[in-house]
Amino acid sequence: MQVTTLSFENMHNHGELFANMLRARHQTFIVQNRWDLPEANGMEFDQYDTPASRWVTVHENGCVMAGVRLTPTTHRCGIYTYMIRDAQRGLLDTIPADLLDRKAPVASHIWESSRVFVSRDVPAKQRFRVQLQLISEMVSSARQLGASELIGIIPENSPRLARRVGLDCVQAGRVLDFDGEKSICVSISMATKMH
Repeated sequence: MQVTTLSFENMHNHGELFANMLRARHQTFIVQNRWDLPEANGMEFDQYDTPASRWVTVHENGCVMAGVRLTPTTHRCGIYTYMIRDAQRGLLDTIPADLLDRKAPVASHIWESSRVFVSRDVPAKQRFRVQLQLISEMVSSARQLGASELIGIIPENSPRLARRVGLDCVQAGRVLDFDGEKSICVSISMATKMH
């Protein structure tokens, strides 16, 4: 099992990994969750997949097992900034504006984590290890990018997993229901050390 943080600067070194990650997102969010998201050629993407973002992937033999996107809260592309802030600003009709219990931050030390997934193809006995690898690389990459905090929308039960691996993750908004999938906004402090 390998873990790679992709960027526009390094994706050429990793063959089909970026496309495979977008295919895995398509399988998770469009096929399985039946969310109405942009897609092309079996890949899911949106306006936040820009050169400013990074994509953490857990993979083995070209198969993407898990992933997460990191986007700086200071980024702007046309009218869009980052998902949580744009939802709060009323630009996204699929995410409620009252998702976060504070004004969405814009600061160089705060990044957003989004499009978090673990493939359903990952065997149950491997899931925790895959999740741990994903979280560990996400934290490492975010710290290298200068982040001391991450905000994101994650499944409602994920903060328990985060605490199990030593991550300081607290709920930062109400429970959201996306077609039966319960999610919450969280704030993740990078100040604590993972175990």
